[in-house]
Amino acid sequence: MKEVTKETYVAWYENMLFWRKFEDKLAAVYIQQKVRGFLHLYNGQEAVLAGSLHAMDLSKDRMITAYRNHVQPIGMGVDPKKVMAELYGKATGTSQGLGGSMHIFSKEHRFHGGHGIVGGQIPLGAGMAFGDKYHGSDAVTLCYMGDGAVRQGSLHETLNLAMLWKLPVVFIVENNGYAMGTSVERTANHTDIWKLGLGYEMPCGPIDGMDPVKVAEGISEAINRARKGDGPTFLEAKTYRYRGHSMSDAQHYRTKDEVNEYRKIDPITQVREHILKNEFATEDELTSIDADVKKRVQECADFAESSPYPETSLMYDAVYEQKDYPFIAHKL
Repeated sequence: MKEVTKETYVAWYENMLFWRKFEDKLAAVYIQQKVRGFLHLYNGQEAVLAGSLHAMDLSKDRMITAYRNHVQPIGMGVDPKKVMAELYGKATGTSQGLGGSMHIFSKEHRFHGGHGIVGGQIPLGAGMAFGDKYHGSDAVTLCYMGDGAVRQGSLHETLNLAMLWKLPVVFIVENNGYAMGTSVERTANHTDIWKLGLGYEMPCGPIDGMDPVKVAEGISEAINRARKGDGPTFLEAKTYRYRGHSMSDAQHYRTKDEVNEYRKIDPITQVREHILKNEFATEDELTSIDADVKKRVQECADFAESSPYPETSLMYDAVYEQKDYPFIAHKL
C-alpha cells in the first residue's frame, strides 16, 4: 500500500469535509426545490471513498456504484461544479442535466455511474473488468453496492462468473446497517455479509468503513491481487449514514441515540483529531481549510444557479442517434 503520510491525512480531511459540506448544501437547496426527485446523501460514509482513492491508480482504475453517488466522481477528478449543476438539471452538468442525482457519469475520469436500479451496477462492474482483461489492460474496477443489493440474484451470478474468469474487480459492500429502512438482521440469518464470498471461494473479509487507513489497507490488498491476475475480492465495509436513506426518509426505524453514538466515530472528526494529535497541522490551518471548503461549495452552488437549463430539443438528440428515426411523431 502507498504510504499514509501527514499530507495524506490533511488531504483526507479537506476532501472528506468538502464532500460532506457539498452534500449539506444539496440538502439545503433540495428543501428549496432547486434539486428535484430523489436525493441520497453519503454523510458518514466518506472514509470508504477516501481510503479507496488512496489505494487506486486514478490513471487507469475504474469505479462504479449505486445511486448514492455525488461525491465519488468528485474524488475521481470530476469538476464538482459540473456535479452540482447536474443535480440542478442544468446544461452544464456532467450529463447536460439529463442524468440527475442518481446517474452521475464521467467516461473521461473512469467513473461509470450512478445506477438507480438496485444491484444493477454489479454485473456491469464485472463486465468492465472483463473488458480490461480481454484487452490486456492491468486496470482494476472497484464496484460498490449497499447492503440491500446483496439480496439481488445478479450479485450471485456475477460473483460466480468473476471467480470463474478471474476478473480484475473488487466488490465492496458499503454496509451502513439499513437497506432503505430495513436492518441487515431482518433480511438474512447472518449479519456478516462478507461471508457470501466464501460460497464462491472468493477472497473476502470485513473492513472498518469509518477509518480511511483500514479501508486503504483492505482495498490495496484486493487491488494488488486483481492486478496480478489472481481475480476478484469481496469486501464488506462496515459504515454508517447520518442522514436518511433519501431526503424523504422519516427514519422511524432507528433512534436518535443510535445516530449520536455513531457520530462519536465520525470519520472526519477522527481524521481531524489524528492530525492535531500528531501535529500534522495546527488549529488555525484546519480553520483555514474549513473556510476554503465553505467558499468552494458556494462557488459550486453559484455556478449551478447561474447555468442555463438544457434546450428541449436535447431530449431527442440524447435518445435517438438516427436523425430521421421513424418512430418520432411529428405534428401535421
